[in-house]
This record gives sequence, C-alpha cells and structure tokens, in this order.
Amino acid sequence: MPAEFNPRDITWLAFNERVLQEAMDPKVPLHLRIRFLGIFSNNLDEFFRVRVAGLKRAMDFKTKFITESFYQPPSKILQTINEIVLRQQQDFDKTWKKIQMEMSSENVFIRTTKNLTEDQKVFVWRYFDEIVESNVIPILLHENSPMPYLRDKSLYMGVAMRRGDFQYASNYAIIEIPSRAVGRFVLLPSENDEKNVMLLEDVIAFNLPHIFSYFGYDEFQAHCFKVTKDAEFDLDNDIKTTLAEKIEKGIKSRRKGKPTRFVFDREMDKALLEFLIRKLNLSKKDSIIPGGKIHNFRHFMDFPKVFKAYSAPLERTSFDHTVFADNRVTDVILKTDVLLTFPYHAYTPVIDLLREAAMDPDVRSIQITAYRLASHSKIANALINAVRNGKDVTVMLELRARFDEESNLEWKDIFEQEGVKVLLGIPNKKVHAKLCVIKKRVHNKTLQYGFVSTGNFNEKTAKIYGDHLLMTADRGIMADINKVFNVLRKPKHDFLPVLKSCKSLLLSPEFMRERISELIDREIAEAKAGRKAEMIIKTNSLSDRQLISKLYDAAQAGVTVKLIVRGIYCAVNQKSFKRKIQAISIVDEYLEHARVMYFYGKGNEDIYISSADWMTRNLDYRIEAAVPIIQKNLKKEIKDILDIQLNDNVKARILDKKLRNEYVKNGGVEYRSQIETYRYLKELSLKS
Repeated sequence: MPAEFNPRDITWLAFNERVLQEAMDPKVPLHLRIRFLGIFSNNLDEFFRVRVAGLKRAMDFKTKFITESFYQPPSKILQTINEIVLRQQQDFDKTWKKIQMEMSSENVFIRTTKNLTEDQKVFVWRYFDEIVESNVIPILLHENSPMPYLRDKSLYMGVAMRRGDFQYASNYAIIEIPSRAVGRFVLLPSENDEKNVMLLEDVIAFNLPHIFSYFGYDEFQAHCFKVTKDAEFDLDNDIKTTLAEKIEKGIKSRRKGKPTRFVFDREMDKALLEFLIRKLNLSKKDSIIPGGKIHNFRHFMDFPKVFKAYSAPLERTSFDHTVFADNRVTDVILKTDVLLTFPYHAYTPVIDLLREAAMDPDVRSIQITAYRLASHSKIANALINAVRNGKDVTVMLELRARFDEESNLEWKDIFEQEGVKVLLGIPNKKVHAKLCVIKKRVHNKTLQYGFVSTGNFNEKTAKIYGDHLLMTADRGIMADINKVFNVLRKPKHDFLPVLKSCKSLLLSPEFMRERISELIDREIAEAKAGRKAEMIIKTNSLSDRQLISKLYDAAQAGVTVKLIVRGIYCAVNQKSFKRKIQAISIVDEYLEHARVMYFYGKGNEDIYISSADWMTRNLDYRIEAAVPIIQKNLKKEIKDILDIQLNDNVKARILDKKLRNEYVKNGGVEYRSQIETYRYLKELSLKS
C-alpha cells in the first residue's frame, strides 16, 4: 500500500485555522484576539499571493510530476481551498462580531458614518480636510475604459453614485484607501471614559458628498474590496544585468501579477460588483469571496492601545541572561557557549556583542548573514559603526527574501555607501543560514567567536518569535562558518565540495539531508535491535516527501518519533507503524519559530538547532545551517524545553490525518508551554 501524505496547502490552511482558534478563544485577552484576527488575515493574503498563484500556474502542466509534487492534482486542491476559505471566512466574521460585543463592555467602540455625535461629525470633517483629502484621488469607472491599475495589499472603496432625478442611472468610482500614508485608525473625541475608533474608510465614506460635490450626486453606496495578486516573479537570465537590477525589475513585474483572489463586502451594490468582476477578468474558477464590511484586517495587528491596561504576567517580560551580568559579552563567549532562547531572553547580548566588536581595537573583521533586518536595525547600525572604526565588515544580504526585496535593496545601498562589503549569494540558491563570525587578533593569536541562530537577526521580531541562538567560540564551528563565507564571497559551480568538508555544521544543499537520513537510520537500527530509539523534531513546516518517508520507516521500526510542527504538516500515521508518530502544533502568543533536531543516539543525544525547515526548498535549493549543541548543560536545556512543549495541554493541537485541530487533553493540571518555558529559564538563570 503506498504511503499517504496530506497536501501541503491544505495543511497550511489547517495551521491558519489554529490562528483563528486563538481569536475565537474567550480566555485569550481581547487585544490579542484582535491581533490574531489580523495575523490570520495577513497569513491568508500571503497564501493567495504565493501558494494559490502557484497552484493556478501548475494547472497548465498536467503531468504526473506536478501531481506528485502537490500530493494531489492542483485543480482538486484549489477546489478544496475555496471550500475551506469560505468556511473560515464565516468563522472569522462571527468571531469579529463577538469581539465587538466584548469591546463594548470595555467601553471601546468602532464608529461608522451612522453613529457619530455632532462633535464627532465636526472632528471627522476637519480631520478629512486637514489630513486625508490630499491623499484621496477618486477614479471614475466607465464601461468602455480599461480597469485602472489596482495595487496588491491596498484596500479600495467601490462607490455607486446616483442623482435623485435619475433614479435608475448609476455611476461608479473607486478610491484607494491611503492607510499607508495616513494610518488605518482614527481616534475620535469621546466622553464618559469611552474610547471611540473610526476606520479611515469610514472617514472617507462620511465625506463622499464633499469629494464628489462637483457632480451633483445625492445618494452614495460605498463598500470596500481588495484584490490579491500573484506575488511570484521570474528573474531574467540576462548576464549583463546585476542581481539587484533583476530584483528591481521583478518587483515591478509583480505589480502586474494576475489576481488570485477578490474579496468584497457582501453588501456591495450588485451592479458595481458585477462590473468589477468583469473588468478584472475573473471567473467562477477564481476565488471570489464575499466578506464582511472590513477588509485588509492585517492592519488590526496594530490596533490602537485603547483597552484597559492589560497587566501582562511576569511570563511575558523578557529578561537578561544572568551569565552576562557585569561581564562583557565577548569575554563570556570566549570562555563558554551560551544559548539564548527568545523572546524569554532579551536580545540585547546579540547587539552588544556586535557593538563591542565595533569598538574593540583588536577586532579585525565581522562576517554576518542578513535575511530580514528590522526597519531601524540596531544590528545594521553596529555593523556600520564597525566599518567607521576601521573593521572589515562583510554582510551576506539576501535580496530574494520574499516581500523583503525592496527593504533589502535599500539596505544594500546604505551598507555600500558606508563601506560594508555586501555579498549577494549564489545564483539560484537563497542564503537562509543565520551565521556570524568575528575575528580578533590578540598577542599574535587569532581568536574567533560568533553565533548561529534559528531565526533572523532582527531585534523587532525577536520580541514575538520563539527562537534559539547559540553564542560560541568553538573552533570547529567557526572554521565551518568561515568556509561558508568563502563560498559566498567567491561563488562557483563547484562549491559543494567546500560545504562537504565542513565537520561541525550540517549544511544545505545536500549534506544536511544526508546527515539527517543517517541519524534516522541509526535510530532505526537501534529499534530493530531492541534498544531505546527516540527522535524529537521541532520545525515550522514538514513537507519533504523523502524525509517524511524516513520518518515512516522509523515509526514502522518502532522508533519513538515525536514532532512539534507549527504549520505545514504533510505526514500521516500509517496502519503499518509499530509505534505511532506523536505530532502536535503549538499556537500561542509567541510564534513558535525554532527548528530543533534531537536524536537519542545510543545515549549520546545528538542535538542540533537549525535555520532549515524540513521542506524540499530548504534542503535542496538554499544555503542552510544546523549547528550542534555540544555542552552538556545546553543539551539538557534544549531537551528540557522540548519536553515542556511536548507536555503542553493548553495551546497544543493534535496533528492528525483529518486536520481537525483538536486540543491535547490529558486530564492533568493546565500546562501551557510558553509560560512553563519562561518559568524554567527564569529559574535556571537564578541558579547560575
């Protein structure tokens, strides 16, 4: 019987449903429930830009390879996607209505054009006149004129206008809501401890008679919609153009992407709706989704702080790792490895290490990879200051980081202007590894130290992303990082032998996959010999057919296989398994982003933290790195955290064949892993 797999895209929708569950959970604080609705919406936007667009392109290639790649025919997957998304949209709308009712109990209200006081009306008129109007450009629509260009990620208002003396004649217009320039939320004057918020589109709707005053219309119907477009772009093969020029060209071509989804207010004027669908060349096969009044809900991740002060428990406060108390970070790292676990540990030591290197007269060079930097990056500032202090600084900047292309192009210009050496990687291979090596010369001796991480070097996301970062001066690890940078500095077609020569790091492409397979085979051999065999894999996504098949082999042989997978999960327990795979997903206030591999290894316990998910793209088409945890105390720390997460019975969901997202229930006392992880690390720091 052939092995079973769940289609990647369907399992991703199951993950987004777990996000929606958090918004639906009345135990979750109200401001976080609104944030989860924003995350759900943002996730879905990206899903349609990338995955649905890819499925639609794949439908043109009806081959066995395509079907095997997606685990089902793309047309069938698209049909299932539409069914799931429509159901989730209904749950989303119900949840938002419920949340608004709960907001009112806290005296927080979202006002529309119909429920303003006289003072608020005057405020809205003035606010529009002084702040908004200069950013509003209405576009009249005509049957015989082409549809104007609609930007992806933007919100639009469709306006149907009539004059009383021509009851049946309507004219249409669209207005782009200028939320980027003005902001989405407007705080209105309020009384009696009320907090009143108005959405920018309602401010504009309230002023429609003024906007169209030249035309004599006296009746307006205004409803919002958005279009999601294919975000993929191809890089041309012109050898005369640089990668940066190709990326710039690709970003422009993305703006012309084909619509993959049209979401609209179900109350929209029917004739206007038909007009828009026709002009956008959409058909019944496309994702045309009726929704509620509000769209582009991703902005609600930054909803105004209008709720009663939410006293966050101690578990939500990052703390400094005590090993650095009264010590320079550099001095500590040269003596011992340190494991930072964000966002429980503060990110400060990472920035401090680079700052110290920037000012240390003995430091000669810094080499670091950058995939997604913060918009006002302290990491970047430290690197720039290092150059100003005469250090040789090299940054591997990944221009192809999806949706960060423009930001990284800007960083490229800034770095190069300051004298930073910018590397752009290897053709057709994204550099996703998170590596840094610092070299200093003391008494004619070269010392090397740095760090390897599971997440981006981004102090902003480190406050909400759960990641591990190993700070180390281990010679083997530093030697391997240097080899990676040698490859990146002079990329050649035959760079694989250099990566293969690395002894400490597991590197992609090719060699990480090979080593993982070897480690699984070792556990299988132990299980078949009747000895203890166990592996724990924590990852964001599990979709690689080859490695899933290896997990099946392990379960079939009786290896204890435990998985913690946040998102995509294509594995399915098979009837032939001697020991079922235990698989859970944890969705909570922090985004579980760390990748960890644990193998019992005859009692030696091989543990790695990694930048790579178990996906074909990460293992075969990217530069990725996994670093071994060598020190016994840090091995125990990682294993203890994994065990804490495996015992979660509050935020853990069971990953099963039917993707039901049922919560883990074991009848015990509530055990919430993110809170218990904080307590564990806090207690550990007090002991040290």
